[in-house]
Amino acid sequence: MTITGSCLCGSYTFEVDEVVGPFEVCHCNRCRKKSGAAGLPMVGVLARDYRVLSGLDAVTTYEAPLLGKPPPYHSFFCKTCGSPLPPPDPDDWFEIPAGLFDDDPGVRPDKHIFVELVPAWDEITDDLPQLGLRDLVRGRRSEELPEGHEMVTHHGTRIKV
Repeated sequence: MTITGSCLCGSYTFEVDEVVGPFEVCHCNRCRKKSGAAGLPMVGVLARDYRVLSGLDAVTTYEAPLLGKPPPYHSFFCKTCGSPLPPPDPDDWFEIPAGLFDDDPGVRPDKHIFVELVPAWDEITDDLPQLGLRDLVRGRRSEELPEGHEMVTHHGTRIKV
């Protein structure tokens, strides 16, 4: 089943054959700033299943300063309406902001990530797993962060995790 999506003004349209997940709600500072919300729900997709239908000329890129080690953070958005967009030429696997889907992607959120950065004015009230940086590194890289490790936020603030 083909799943369609678009930005707010409709300039950028795309379709995917399927989503593979995960479907994470990211609470890192950059995703919160990008979305203007407490968290940004993102759905994992394989590049081979993704096609841009229109609007490549509407894509603008913001390249954020490198916080630690590569890869750098790129934010893609529509130059007309400001909607966050997926990368126009993605690698093998990438994430699409869930709010861009016009059709039901057939998956539901499965976790919250970077929960140590949830703002004080927000509270996660569902029963989904809540993963911090340590949990993510352990699960994705099979590594342990050293004691006293500091996470650098989008403006250089350091948080011990």
